[in-house]
Amino acid sequence: MKQKILQIGAEAVILKKNKDVIKRRVKKSYRFKELDDKIRKRRTRSEAKLLDKASKFIPIPKIKKVDDESKEIIMEFIQGKKLSEHLEIFSLEKQKEICRQIGKNISRIHNNEIIHGDLTTSNMILVDGKKSKDKDKFKIYFIDFGLGFISYRTEDKAVDLHLLRQALEARHFKNWNALFAEVLKGYSNSKDYEAVLERLKKVEKRGRYKEKY
Repeated sequence: MKQKILQIGAEAVILKKNKDVIKRRVKKSYRFKELDDKIRKRRTRSEAKLLDKASKFIPIPKIKKVDDESKEIIMEFIQGKKLSEHLEIFSLEKQKEICRQIGKNISRIHNNEIIHGDLTTSNMILVDGKKSKDKDKFKIYFIDFGLGFISYRTEDKAVDLHLLRQALEARHFKNWNALFAEVLKGYSNSKDYEAVLERLKKVEKRGRYKEKY
C-alpha cells in the first residue's frame, strides 16, 4: 500500500501506511549533511523516549519502531476524531467533560515532569468507547511530542497550559472560557496545582503586555 501524506510541517512529514503512522524528520539543506543527520537523529530519539515515558501515564500511540537511518518514528494509527475539527460537534456538556479529561491528562504528564510543548486540540485525538464494554467512556490521545522535553520548572508547566488556553481561544472561541475552566478542574490533580496556576497568571500577563505593545 502506498504511503499517504497526512501532514507536512517545518520539521517533519506525517505519513500513513496501512495501520501505521510514520513521522519522518525532513532534511535541512541549509545545514551540513553530517550535522543535519546528527540533529535529526537526536531529535527522533528524544521524541521517541518522551513518547515512551508519557505512554505510562496517558493514552499515546504505541511506538512500533524507531529508525535512526531514515530518522523515522513508526507508530500505530489511532482511529478517532481530531479534536480541533470535532470538539464543537458535541454538546457543551460533552465538550466540558472532554476538557476535564484533557486537564487530567496534562496533570499526569506534568506530575512526571513531561512538558508537551505544543498543547493544542490539533494534537489530541478522541476515541470513544462505543466498541468497548465501557461504552460511556472515552480516551484523549496526545500526539506529536516533537517540541516536548523534561522539566521540573513550574514556568514550563504554566506555559504548556497557556498554549492550550490560546489554542482554545483561537479555535473554539465560542465557549473557550468555560472549556479552559474545565481543563483547570481536571488539572487540579497536579501535585504543583497552586504553584502552576500562580505562574500561569504571570505568563498570561506577559502575553497581554506583548499584545498591547
